Amino acid sequence: MSTPNKLVVGTRGSALALVQAEMTEGLLREAFPEAEIIRKVITTTGDRRTDVSLADVAKEEGVFDKGVFIKELEVALEQGEIDIAVHSLKDVPTVLEDQFEIVSVLERAPVSDILITKGEGGLDALPQGAKVASSSCRRQKMLRHLRPDVEMVDIRGNVPTRLRKLAEDPELDGILLAEAGLVRLGYNATGEMSTEAGPVYGATLDAETFLPAAGQGAVAIEIRKGDSKAAEFAKAINHAPTMTRIQAEREFLRLLDGGCHTPVGVSTQFFGDSLLMEGIVFPEGEAIGDPLEAEVSGPASEPLKVAGNLFRSLS
Repeated sequence: MSTPNKLVVGTRGSALALVQAEMTEGLLREAFPEAEIIRKVITTTGDRRTDVSLADVAKEEGVFDKGVFIKELEVALEQGEIDIAVHSLKDVPTVLEDQFEIVSVLERAPVSDILITKGEGGLDALPQGAKVASSSCRRQKMLRHLRPDVEMVDIRGNVPTRLRKLAEDPELDGILLAEAGLVRLGYNATGEMSTEAGPVYGATLDAETFLPAAGQGAVAIEIRKGDSKAAEFAKAINHAPTMTRIQAEREFLRLLDGGCHTPVGVSTQFFGDSLLMEGIVFPEGEAIGDPLEAEVSGPASEPLKVAGNLFRSLS
Protein backbone atom coordinates (compact mmCIF):
# COMPACT_ATOMS: atom_id res chain seq x y z
CA MET A 1 0.00 0.00 0.00
CA SER A 2 1.15 3.53 -0.72
CA THR A 3 1.99 5.93 2.09
CA PRO A 4 0.29 9.36 2.22
CA ASN A 5 3.37 11.05 0.74
CA LYS A 6 3.86 8.54 -2.05
CA LEU A 7 1.87 8.14 -5.26
CA VAL A 8 2.31 5.37 -7.82
CA VAL A 9 1.37 6.41 -11.36
CA GLY A 10 0.43 3.67 -13.82
CA THR A 11 0.93 4.10 -17.56
CA ARG A 12 1.33 2.19 -20.81
CA GLY A 13 4.83 2.00 -22.19
CA SER A 14 4.33 3.59 -25.62
CA ALA A 15 6.28 6.74 -26.41
CA LEU A 16 3.11 8.85 -26.33
CA ALA A 17 1.88 7.27 -23.09
CA LEU A 18 5.23 7.99 -21.42
CA VAL A 19 5.12 11.63 -22.53
CA GLN A 20 1.63 11.94 -21.07
CA ALA A 21 2.74 10.26 -17.84
CA GLU A 22 5.65 12.70 -17.61
CA MET A 23 3.25 15.64 -18.09
CA THR A 24 1.05 14.29 -15.30
CA GLU A 25 3.97 13.64 -12.95
CA GLY A 26 5.34 17.12 -13.55
CA LEU A 27 2.04 18.73 -12.57
CA LEU A 28 1.77 16.50 -9.50
CA ARG A 29 5.27 17.44 -8.36
CA GLU A 30 4.43 21.13 -8.72
CA ALA A 31 1.28 20.68 -6.66
CA PHE A 32 2.85 18.33 -4.09
CA PRO A 33 6.59 19.08 -3.95
CA GLU A 34 7.10 16.89 -0.85
CA ALA A 35 5.46 13.80 -2.35
CA GLU A 36 7.32 10.87 -3.88
CA ILE A 37 5.92 10.22 -7.37
CA ILE A 38 6.75 6.75 -8.73
CA ARG A 39 6.02 5.49 -12.25
CA LYS A 40 4.94 1.91 -13.00
CA VAL A 41 4.85 0.92 -16.70
CA ILE A 42 2.27 -1.72 -17.58
CA THR A 43 1.84 -3.57 -20.89
CA THR A 44 -1.79 -3.70 -22.01
CA THR A 45 -3.62 -6.09 -24.31
CA GLY A 46 -3.58 -3.51 -27.09
CA ASP A 47 0.19 -3.17 -26.77
CA ARG A 48 0.70 -6.94 -27.01
CA ARG A 49 -1.68 -7.58 -29.90
CA THR A 50 -0.49 -5.54 -32.87
CA ASP A 51 -1.13 -8.39 -35.33
CA VAL A 52 -4.83 -7.64 -35.91
CA SER A 53 -7.18 -4.64 -35.92
CA LEU A 54 -8.27 -3.08 -32.63
CA ALA A 55 -11.84 -4.32 -33.16
CA ASP A 56 -10.57 -7.88 -33.64
CA VAL A 57 -8.33 -7.58 -30.57
CA ALA A 58 -11.40 -6.71 -28.48
CA LYS A 59 -13.31 -9.69 -29.87
CA GLU A 60 -10.49 -12.21 -29.52
CA GLU A 61 -9.44 -11.08 -26.05
CA GLY A 62 -12.96 -10.61 -24.71
CA VAL A 63 -12.29 -6.96 -23.85
CA PHE A 64 -15.23 -4.55 -24.12
CA ASP A 65 -14.81 -1.58 -26.40
CA LYS A 66 -11.31 -0.08 -26.58
CA GLY A 67 -10.62 -1.32 -23.06
CA VAL A 68 -7.78 -3.11 -24.85
CA PHE A 69 -5.59 -0.16 -23.81
CA ILE A 70 -6.73 0.11 -20.19
CA LYS A 71 -7.66 -3.37 -18.92
CA GLU A 72 -4.33 -4.22 -17.27
CA LEU A 73 -4.04 -0.73 -15.79
CA GLU A 74 -7.44 -1.16 -14.15
CA VAL A 75 -6.38 -4.54 -12.76
CA ALA A 76 -3.33 -2.86 -11.22
CA LEU A 77 -5.58 -0.13 -9.79
CA GLU A 78 -7.98 -2.63 -8.30
CA GLN A 79 -5.14 -4.60 -6.69
CA GLY A 80 -3.55 -1.46 -5.22
CA GLU A 81 -0.36 -1.77 -7.29
CA ILE A 82 -0.88 1.76 -8.60
CA ASP A 83 -2.80 4.74 -7.21
CA ILE A 84 -3.75 6.48 -10.45
CA ALA A 85 -3.80 5.44 -14.11
CA VAL A 86 -2.98 7.88 -16.90
CA HIS A 87 -4.89 7.34 -20.16
CA SER A 88 -5.51 8.94 -23.51
CA LEU A 89 -9.17 9.66 -22.83
CA LYS A 90 -10.35 8.48 -26.24
CA ASP A 91 -9.07 4.99 -25.29
CA VAL A 92 -11.31 4.83 -22.21
CA PRO A 93 -14.69 3.04 -22.55
CA THR A 94 -17.70 5.33 -22.29
CA VAL A 95 -19.00 3.62 -19.14
CA LEU A 96 -16.47 2.53 -16.51
CA GLU A 97 -16.92 -0.36 -14.11
CA ASP A 98 -18.44 0.73 -10.80
CA GLN A 99 -15.17 0.57 -8.84
CA PHE A 100 -13.38 3.16 -11.01
CA GLU A 101 -13.84 6.83 -11.87
CA ILE A 102 -12.24 9.59 -13.95
CA VAL A 103 -11.67 12.47 -11.53
CA SER A 104 -9.46 14.82 -13.51
CA VAL A 105 -8.08 15.66 -16.94
CA LEU A 106 -5.09 17.66 -18.11
CA GLU A 107 -5.41 20.72 -20.31
CA ARG A 108 -6.51 19.56 -23.72
CA ALA A 109 -4.21 19.50 -26.74
CA PRO A 110 -5.46 20.31 -30.28
CA VAL A 111 -8.38 18.03 -31.18
CA SER A 112 -8.01 17.94 -34.97
CA ASP A 113 -7.09 14.95 -37.07
CA ILE A 114 -4.12 15.14 -39.42
CA LEU A 115 -3.94 13.66 -42.90
CA ILE A 116 -0.35 12.67 -43.64
CA THR A 117 0.67 12.10 -47.25
CA LYS A 118 3.81 11.62 -49.33
CA GLY A 119 3.48 15.05 -50.88
CA GLU A 120 2.11 18.42 -49.83
CA GLY A 121 -1.47 19.51 -50.47
CA GLY A 122 -3.50 17.51 -47.96
CA LEU A 123 -6.94 16.17 -48.77
CA ASP A 124 -7.35 18.07 -52.06
CA ALA A 125 -4.10 16.58 -53.37
CA LEU A 126 -5.10 12.96 -52.74
CA PRO A 127 -5.44 11.17 -56.10
CA GLN A 128 -8.71 9.58 -57.17
CA GLY A 129 -9.04 6.17 -55.54
CA ALA A 130 -6.27 6.89 -53.04
CA LYS A 131 -5.52 4.30 -50.36
CA VAL A 132 -5.50 5.77 -46.84
CA ALA A 133 -4.80 3.90 -43.60
CA SER A 134 -6.37 4.33 -40.16
CA SER A 135 -7.25 2.04 -37.24
CA SER A 136 -10.21 4.29 -36.30
CA CYS A 137 -13.65 3.44 -37.68
CA ARG A 138 -14.70 7.08 -37.14
CA ARG A 139 -11.81 8.39 -39.23
CA GLN A 140 -12.48 5.81 -41.92
CA LYS A 141 -16.16 6.74 -42.13
CA MET A 142 -15.48 10.48 -41.96
CA LEU A 143 -12.93 10.45 -44.76
CA ARG A 144 -15.11 8.33 -47.03
CA HIS A 145 -18.00 10.69 -46.30
CA LEU A 146 -15.90 13.54 -47.68
CA ARG A 147 -14.17 11.46 -50.37
CA PRO A 148 -16.23 8.37 -51.32
CA ASP A 149 -13.58 7.38 -53.87
CA VAL A 150 -10.94 6.77 -51.19
CA GLU A 151 -10.10 3.20 -50.16
CA MET A 152 -9.60 2.83 -46.42
CA VAL A 153 -7.32 0.17 -44.92
CA ASP A 154 -6.38 -0.72 -41.35
CA ILE A 155 -3.01 0.08 -39.79
CA ARG A 156 -1.41 -0.66 -36.40
CA GLY A 157 1.79 0.42 -34.69
CA ASN A 158 3.13 3.48 -32.89
CA VAL A 159 3.41 6.87 -34.56
CA PRO A 160 6.98 6.49 -35.93
CA THR A 161 6.09 3.04 -37.30
CA ARG A 162 2.99 4.34 -39.08
CA LEU A 163 4.88 7.28 -40.59
CA ARG A 164 7.59 4.92 -41.84
CA LYS A 165 5.00 2.51 -43.30
CA LEU A 166 3.48 5.39 -45.27
CA ALA A 167 6.84 6.54 -46.61
CA GLU A 168 7.99 3.07 -47.70
CA ASP A 169 4.75 1.51 -49.00
CA PRO A 170 4.26 2.40 -52.68
CA GLU A 171 0.57 1.43 -52.53
CA LEU A 172 -0.28 3.64 -49.55
CA ASP A 173 -1.17 7.29 -50.22
CA GLY A 174 -1.91 8.57 -46.72
CA ILE A 175 -2.59 7.88 -43.05
CA LEU A 176 -4.78 9.60 -40.48
CA LEU A 177 -3.49 10.45 -36.99
CA ALA A 178 -4.50 12.72 -34.11
CA GLU A 179 -2.77 16.10 -34.02
CA ALA A 180 -2.48 15.84 -30.22
CA GLY A 181 -0.29 12.74 -30.36
CA LEU A 182 1.97 14.17 -33.04
CA VAL A 183 2.42 17.46 -31.17
CA ARG A 184 3.16 15.74 -27.85
CA LEU A 185 5.79 13.58 -29.56
CA GLY A 186 7.49 16.66 -30.99
CA TYR A 187 6.47 16.32 -34.64
CA ASN A 188 5.70 19.24 -36.92
CA ALA A 189 2.14 18.01 -37.43
CA THR A 190 1.27 20.46 -40.20
CA GLY A 191 4.45 20.27 -42.23
CA GLU A 192 7.28 17.97 -43.21
CA MET A 193 8.06 15.01 -40.96
CA SER A 194 11.15 12.87 -41.35
CA THR A 195 11.12 9.08 -41.36
CA GLU A 196 13.78 6.43 -42.02
CA ALA A 197 12.18 5.89 -45.43
CA GLY A 198 11.90 9.57 -46.41
CA PRO A 199 9.79 12.64 -45.65
CA VAL A 200 6.00 12.77 -45.29
CA TYR A 201 3.73 15.80 -44.95
CA GLY A 202 0.89 16.61 -42.54
CA ALA A 203 -2.19 18.75 -43.16
CA THR A 204 -4.89 19.63 -40.62
CA LEU A 205 -8.44 18.45 -41.23
CA ASP A 206 -10.81 21.16 -39.99
CA ALA A 207 -12.35 19.90 -36.72
CA GLU A 208 -15.68 21.56 -37.59
CA THR A 209 -15.89 19.47 -40.78
CA PHE A 210 -13.92 16.38 -39.76
CA LEU A 211 -15.31 15.98 -36.24
CA PRO A 212 -12.94 14.40 -33.68
CA ALA A 213 -13.61 11.51 -31.33
CA ALA A 214 -15.12 12.17 -27.91
CA GLY A 215 -12.27 13.10 -25.59
CA GLN A 216 -9.66 13.35 -28.33
CA GLY A 217 -6.62 15.34 -27.21
CA ALA A 218 -7.41 14.89 -23.50
CA VAL A 219 -5.36 12.99 -20.90
CA ALA A 220 -7.48 11.39 -18.17
CA ILE A 221 -6.64 10.39 -14.61
CA GLU A 222 -8.48 7.29 -13.37
CA ILE A 223 -8.59 6.18 -9.73
CA ARG A 224 -10.29 3.61 -7.51
CA LYS A 225 -13.66 5.02 -6.48
CA GLY A 226 -13.51 6.08 -2.85
CA ASP A 227 -9.72 6.47 -2.74
CA SER A 228 -9.61 9.90 -1.10
CA LYS A 229 -5.81 10.21 -1.20
CA ALA A 230 -5.59 9.52 -4.95
CA ALA A 231 -8.56 11.81 -5.56
CA GLU A 232 -6.85 14.65 -3.70
CA PHE A 233 -3.73 14.29 -5.85
CA ALA A 234 -5.64 13.96 -9.12
CA LYS A 235 -8.16 16.76 -8.54
CA ALA A 236 -5.34 19.20 -7.72
CA ILE A 237 -4.19 19.05 -11.36
CA ASN A 238 -7.62 18.99 -13.01
CA HIS A 239 -8.18 21.45 -15.88
CA ALA A 240 -11.78 22.53 -15.35
CA PRO A 241 -12.59 23.81 -18.89
CA THR A 242 -11.37 20.55 -20.42
CA MET A 243 -13.40 18.57 -17.87
CA THR A 244 -16.56 20.45 -18.86
CA ARG A 245 -16.02 19.66 -22.54
CA ILE A 246 -15.21 15.99 -22.11
CA GLN A 247 -18.16 15.47 -19.73
CA ALA A 248 -20.47 16.68 -22.49
CA GLU A 249 -18.78 14.61 -25.19
CA ARG A 250 -18.73 11.38 -23.19
CA GLU A 251 -22.34 11.87 -22.09
CA PHE A 252 -23.35 12.21 -25.74
CA LEU A 253 -21.56 8.95 -26.50
CA ARG A 254 -23.21 7.26 -23.50
CA LEU A 255 -26.68 8.35 -24.62
CA LEU A 256 -25.97 6.89 -28.06
CA ASP A 257 -24.93 3.68 -26.29
CA GLY A 258 -21.74 4.05 -28.27
CA GLY A 259 -18.12 3.39 -27.50
CA CYS A 260 -14.67 3.91 -28.89
CA HIS A 261 -15.44 1.62 -31.87
CA THR A 262 -18.66 3.46 -32.75
CA PRO A 263 -18.33 5.79 -35.76
CA VAL A 264 -19.25 9.01 -33.95
CA GLY A 265 -17.67 12.44 -34.17
CA VAL A 266 -18.36 15.18 -31.62
CA SER A 267 -16.84 18.59 -30.96
CA THR A 268 -17.28 21.18 -28.22
CA GLN A 269 -16.36 24.85 -28.06
CA PHE A 270 -16.92 27.62 -25.54
CA PHE A 271 -18.62 30.85 -26.58
CA GLY A 272 -18.66 33.00 -23.48
CA ASP A 273 -20.85 31.19 -20.96
CA SER A 274 -22.26 28.86 -23.63
CA LEU A 275 -21.09 25.47 -24.83
CA LEU A 276 -21.52 24.70 -28.54
CA MET A 277 -21.74 21.00 -29.43
CA GLU A 278 -21.72 19.40 -32.86
CA GLY A 279 -22.25 15.71 -33.47
CA ILE A 280 -22.22 13.30 -36.40
CA VAL A 281 -23.22 9.63 -36.23
CA PHE A 282 -22.50 7.20 -39.05
CA PRO A 283 -24.33 3.92 -39.70
CA GLU A 284 -22.31 0.87 -38.72
CA GLY A 285 -21.12 -1.64 -41.31
CA GLU A 286 -19.19 -1.31 -44.54
CA ALA A 287 -21.59 1.00 -46.40
CA ILE A 288 -20.91 4.74 -46.16
CA GLY A 289 -24.56 5.73 -45.68
CA ASP A 290 -25.94 9.14 -44.80
CA PRO A 291 -24.89 10.25 -41.31
CA LEU A 292 -27.07 12.02 -38.77
CA GLU A 293 -25.75 15.51 -37.95
CA ALA A 294 -26.79 18.17 -35.45
CA GLU A 295 -25.55 21.23 -33.58
CA VAL A 296 -26.81 22.70 -30.31
CA SER A 297 -25.70 25.16 -27.65
CA GLY A 298 -26.51 25.62 -23.99
CA PRO A 299 -25.12 26.74 -20.64
CA ALA A 300 -21.51 25.67 -20.16
CA SER A 301 -22.38 25.08 -16.51
CA GLU A 302 -24.67 22.20 -17.59
CA PRO A 303 -22.60 20.03 -19.97
CA LEU A 304 -24.74 16.91 -19.45
CA LYS A 305 -27.90 18.84 -20.34
CA VAL A 306 -26.28 20.20 -23.52
CA ALA A 307 -25.24 16.65 -24.47
CA GLY A 308 -28.80 15.45 -23.90
CA ASN A 309 -30.14 18.18 -26.17
CA LEU A 310 -27.69 17.18 -28.91
CA PHE A 311 -28.72 13.54 -28.56
CA ARG A 312 -32.43 14.36 -28.82
CA SER A 313 -31.85 16.61 -31.82
CA LEU A 314 -30.57 13.57 -33.73
CA SER A 315 -33.72 11.54 -33.06
